[in-house]
Amino acid sequence: MNKSSWKFQRAFTLVELLVVIAILGVLVTIGLVSFASAQARGRDTERKSDLKQIATALELYYSDYGKYPTSIGGEIGGCPSTTPVACVWGASGSSSQFTDGKTVYFKAIPKDPSSNFNYYYCAVTVGSVANQGFQLFAKLENSQDQDCLGGNCGTHADLPAGVTCGGTGTCNFAITSPNVTPTE
Repeated sequence: MNKSSWKFQRAFTLVELLVVIAILGVLVTIGLVSFASAQARGRDTERKSDLKQIATALELYYSDYGKYPTSIGGEIGGCPSTTPVACVWGASGSSSQFTDGKTVYFKAIPKDPSSNFNYYYCAVTVGSVANQGFQLFAKLENSQDQDCLGGNCGTHADLPAGVTCGGTGTCNFAITSPNVTPTE
């Protein structure tokens, strides 16, 4: 065997290199898609946790006053609850502290983890009595999430008028007081 044929036998061919590059490209694409999906599921978990914590604070307020705080433009009217000032989602300081001056129900009202979406709060009239129920809404990103309203993560035309979760964020997840449904 001469030296020139020995060199060609030890090297990769152009076709082999292209196949390896294509396989690596496919693997990187799959990895990036999986990573983006995992991030969306993580943000959805944070949304669910935030709304549950807010609901707990609202229930504590209800046990003290026999009513839920009023809603102001989709925000909780209770920063402080003795004046009609909305708690700003994600703000720091007194503009986000849900309190009545004696009890701090929530130190800082959280905001949606995505800058494209926001949470939405509604105080609900039950019977003829105002603020006897509440609805908290969010937009889940994972279209396969089983916790979406009615198992459907798409558009919900049956939501109360004016409820929006920001941008193109049709609300598709809700936590409510025990006496109210998300579509009332």
